Order: sequence, then structure tokens, then C-alpha cells
Amino acid sequence: MKFKELTFKDQHTERIYKDYISRVKNSVKSLNSDNQNETLLEINSHIYEALQAPAENETTDLLNVLQKLGSPEHFLKELVPEKKLEEAASSFNPLKILKALILNFGNGFSYIVFFILYVLLAGFIFMIYSKIVNPEQTGFFYTNATSWVLGISKNYNPHEKELLGNWFIPVMILLTILFYVVITLLLRFKKKFLKK
Repeated sequence: MKFKELTFKDQHTERIYKDYISRVKNSVKSLNSDNQNETLLEINSHIYEALQAPAENETTDLLNVLQKLGSPEHFLKELVPEKKLEEAASSFNPLKILKALILNFGNGFSYIVFFILYVLLAGFIFMIYSKIVNPEQTGFFYTNATSWVLGISKNYNPHEKELLGNWFIPVMILLTILFYVVITLLLRFKKKFLKK
């Protein structure tokens, strides 16, 4: 269903309504068109239903409804980042996900944890680059089964054995993809779980 503005008899009432809807549109402009439309429909429906009671003064009734709703900049402050995160998680786009997580920092500690997990994935990518640039000191090392190092061994020891060898880069790529998909699915699951 497409959003359609309400009509009013009084021009002053119409101006108040259009100004409010314009503020709502401005608050949700970062969302995709479907989420923008859905949010506008919800708010418009609420205004329409609240105005169905017999009215003495159209303007006063509208002002009362808008006062109960509150400032769109305020009540949409949490909703927009949450919807933005849903959009990003369904797209699997890493940049969109990181931006959406940053927007949600104020909405809970778990968003900070997810952000850190995504940033840690960059460590796998860095290790791939490091293996190309410095293959002797990068890998999955062990020394006499006492110490294990995944990454860069600064104190390279000839007694250390690199377990993965030429498989290091494919394994890191596979781990990056696997962890990215798992973390993103957990994020999507968290969003669905919170809705219930």
C-alpha cells in the first residue's frame, strides 16, 4: 500500500499535518523506500484513527494527536537505526552493517559486541595480506606442541613448524566467509528474537 496524505477541511490544519509528515519523512529518509513507506503508513494510520472520534475543532484535535505522538525526531530516533540494521543484515553488505551498528550503539551493549566481532574479521584479511608480503613469519605455527601462534610470529624460530603452509590463505578466506555469515545470521536472529 502506498502512503497517501490525509485531507482536512481547514487550511491551517492541513499545514500542521503536512509539516508533521514532512518532519517524519526527513527523519526516515536514510531508510530504503519500503521502510520509509511502512513507517509513514503506520504514523498516518495512527493519526487517522485518532481523528475518527467526533470532532468539535479539527485543528485542536490534530494538535492533540500530534502532541501524544511526540516529536518525530525523538520517537523515530531508535526505530530508524533498528530498521537500518535490518536492511543491512538482510543485504549481507559489510559496510552497511558496520554503519548500522554504529547508529545502534546507543540502543544496547550487544550492538557494540557485534561491531567488535565484525572488526575482528578484518584481522583475518590482514593475515592474508601479511602472508603474501611476509610468508615466513605469517601462518599457523607451533613449537614442540608448547606454543601455538595464528598470525604473525615476530620472533620467528626455525624450530617452529608452520602447519598450513600454502593452505594458509585459502583457510583464512574460508574462515573469514564462515565467521562473517555466522555473525550476520546471529545478528538477524537477534533482531527477530527481540521482535517476539
